[in-house]
Amino acid sequence: MSLPVHATALETVTYYGLRFFSALVLLFLIVPILIIIPLSFNAEPFFTFTEGMLRLDAEAYSLRWYQNIWDSAEWRLSIKNSVIVGVCATILAMTLGTVAALGLSQRHMPFKGAIMGLLISPMIVPLIISAASMYFFFTKVNLAQTYLGVIMAHAVLGIPFVIITVTATLVGFDDNLTKASASLGANPRHTFFKVTFPLIRPGVISGALFAFATSFDEVVVVLFIAGTEQRTIPREMWAGMREQLSPTILAVATLLIIMSTLLLLTVELLRRRSDRIRGVTE
Repeated sequence: MSLPVHATALETVTYYGLRFFSALVLLFLIVPILIIIPLSFNAEPFFTFTEGMLRLDAEAYSLRWYQNIWDSAEWRLSIKNSVIVGVCATILAMTLGTVAALGLSQRHMPFKGAIMGLLISPMIVPLIISAASMYFFFTKVNLAQTYLGVIMAHAVLGIPFVIITVTATLVGFDDNLTKASASLGANPRHTFFKVTFPLIRPGVISGALFAFATSFDEVVVVLFIAGTEQRTIPREMWAGMREQLSPTILAVATLLIIMSTLLLLTVELLRRRSDRIRGVTE
């Protein structure tokens, strides 16, 4: 959006005023996050800027807290658990969410609105309620304090993201393509992998990335369901904040910020690619 050539004084003030206000809101949201990054290089075990850091003294900065991540058995275990749980939960959420989105996209699907609301309810219901419900259910079926239980719980939280992104990709999908494939003798499986999936792939991958980020960053459900062997990175950060306050947490948080930024950039690239495939011009 650009300022019109013959804009009035009021339009000019409004235009730049909105830009200035938006910049203030962005700074309000981003600055607290960005402060974590330089603090993670503090050579001293403090959560504040030292005089040497403010003077930009090289000796006041160190990578000791990043090194501590790899030297600590607890952090290595939490990273391993987060990767295993995140990947498995993402695969499960991606598969079930894509199937659900394809079913909901059918024109003659009964109770479509009610089913859609039920499937995306984990995004709406407060997480503490979902975690408590999962805890009582998984305890009954002996899945509490197991890897399978944590994976299934995180998959439940990730499925709504896959459903929403795939459903958005299916908007405007031309059913004549699948009919043409069937008329040429292709079976449903061949039609899906050769016709449907290439068109919805950006939505599937975007949903999978959101599901992975949700699993990697989730702590409430892990507090309820996971045992000592299933401690993930957020669970280890939670324990560190309560038991042993260390700048290692800031180093881990910085790495998570970088990972989240890369995931968001990837999602944006996939969105633009999906728009190009569908012939949408901005």
